Amino acid sequence: MVILGTPTAESSELYAITMTEGDPSWAGALAGVALARPVFHVTEDAIKSQVDAGLYDDEIGVTEMVLPVDEITEAVKQVRERASAAV
Repeated sequence: MVILGTPTAESSELYAITMTEGDPSWAGALAGVALARPVFHVTEDAIKSQVDAGLYDDEIGVTEMVLPVDEITEAVKQVRERASAAV
């Protein structure tokens, strides 16, 4: 499993694709290497619910208030669903 802490939907999608399908730019070491790892963003409920609430608020809470959390979640979710459909 990969947990991202990326700040935008675009960067989250790029890293999620890299961890599931391989480097989409075909320029890096993971070009064509499908790792098929499930990818989540640290702000997704599936991850957030597993972290102590006080610790989460101290370490991520303020950042979460300025991130486009819904957009990031949707981008990562779409990559995850595409990867699971390909299996």
